Amino acid sequence: MPKRWGKRRSPAIVHQDLDLVQRLLRDQLSEDFTAIRVDSEEEYLRTVEFMNRMAPKMVNRVKLYTRDEPILEAFGVQEEIDKALKPRVWLKSGGYLVLNQTEALVAIDVNTGKFVGKGNARLEDTITRTNMEAVDEIARQIRLRDLGGIIVLDLIDMEDRRNRHKVSQALQEALSHDKSPTKVLSFNDFGLIIMTRKRVKQSLERTMCAPCEYCEGAGWVKSPVTICYEILSEARRLSKQVDDVRHTTIRVHPEVSKALRTTEREVLEEIEAHLGNVDVTADKHIHQAQFDFAFI
Repeated sequence: MPKRWGKRRSPAIVHQDLDLVQRLLRDQLSEDFTAIRVDSEEEYLRTVEFMNRMAPKMVNRVKLYTRDEPILEAFGVQEEIDKALKPRVWLKSGGYLVLNQTEALVAIDVNTGKFVGKGNARLEDTITRTNMEAVDEIARQIRLRDLGGIIVLDLIDMEDRRNRHKVSQALQEALSHDKSPTKVLSFNDFGLIIMTRKRVKQSLERTMCAPCEYCEGAGWVKSPVTICYEILSEARRLSKQVDDVRHTTIRVHPEVSKALRTTEREVLEEIEAHLGNVDVTADKHIHQAQFDFAFI
């Protein structure tokens, strides 16, 4: 540490890292880059200066973007980000992937979806083709979403050992382009592939999203029918505690109100059997699982 640092009064900067753009270039730049496009003239000049120091042979690949259309939309980046935050990814053949990220691991399920093969193709061939297409997209999604830790791939089960080997080799090849270290195990007895990928930072989903306050991160909410029966249970309990009730109002979510007036009409009648005449009020501002009683 230089002596002058010991004489400086705090707070003071001891070391300042590169800014975001320069860190990306330092960590991600390779010969595969055909262009580096920047939509800020000031940032463009800084990038050119940085590239002159770090990779002068590639400085001519830095381009200033001047079109009116936002740069993320022009090159489809925003669309890819939106897709990478959704659990379902469609394949060109009509099959699809379902990605679920949990605290312990990432599960990726492959489905044939609308793809039923062509002509008189055997089912095994159709399944193998879907799996071959799926492993390429899986490798891409793992990189895009920056998934790490234990990853379990539930491919469509194949009977032919040679096809399983072919799909496994295709996955290895697709993952060879990934800069993060990966390790793939062969198919186990359940037809699953278990792999690991070094976790460097939080995934795209955890970085850009927060747990839903509505479902509290569960990904599910109680159905209107379930809430109808919870209201009935509460009505039974309250009927033993309240006296001299002339009128009851229940405030519920519109979907619950709709259920009580249609498919679950018998539940509403049973609630009225316990509490007398009931007025159901729909309130779109409350949680679907929430309900309130008011007595007169």
